[in-house]
Amino acid sequence: MSVKKEANGRRSVQVEVEVPGTPEQVWEAIATGPGVGAWFVPTEIDGRIGGTETTHFGGGMDSVSTITEWDAPHRYVKEGSWGPNAPTIATEWLVEARGGGTCIVRVVHSLFAETDDWDNQLTGVESGWPTFFRILRLYLEHFPGQPSSQIQLMAMPVASASGAWEKLADALNLAGAAPGERRDASDGAPPLSGIVDSVKPAEALLRVDLPAPGTLFAAAVPAGKMAWVTAGFYFYGDTAAAVVARDEPAWTQWMTNLFPA
Repeated sequence: MSVKKEANGRRSVQVEVEVPGTPEQVWEAIATGPGVGAWFVPTEIDGRIGGTETTHFGGGMDSVSTITEWDAPHRYVKEGSWGPNAPTIATEWLVEARGGGTCIVRVVHSLFAETDDWDNQLTGVESGWPTFFRILRLYLEHFPGQPSSQIQLMAMPVASASGAWEKLADALNLAGAAPGERRDASDGAPPLSGIVDSVKPAEALLRVDLPAPGTLFAAAVPAGKMAWVTAGFYFYGDTAAAVVARDEPAWTQWMTNLFPA
């Protein structure tokens, strides 16, 4: 991964993924609030030029952007900022139809700067998309257009990422997991069962069937002298909201017990 630098000062990164669905189905997933919330984080999108997109990352961290271009179901562009002294960040989303009932989704982040000061932020954003794009692929493959609800668990223990992941993976019974295996959460966790979709160092993606159809993404990454630990549940179908309302308190307490503040 690298930042593309142009003579006029534009710096950009891009990430793409091939997903199942028509352009209209894929657009619904990347350019509407309910669609984005089904695989990323809770979002509201006012789909028009001059409209706003508000993304809720939790803990009071919201990102607000203004839509500057809108060409459904193929392309839109939004502009925002990482802070009061940061350059304007333009984010372009594109959907391109491919043969065999699939589409390419491409996201491009760009800014103008005379120095490398913001390159790390660009590559950090770039490195995060592949994980969420795997969740997007599962959503479009198995649950397109279904109602969704999510549980987002986070902790920041004073530990290495590898040590935090070992603890999280043991508690979820994901230690040593391989794609295609069925795994049930360990004793002490709320009921959870599913098939392992993919595994990388210190992260795993599970296609869940208990307590409801959905996905679970779990990971631990370095954060200075601490680790940032996350477990994100995405549930789908008519029972998704009820399952979240019932189980979120238990999962929140479980995470607090696992990684005390």
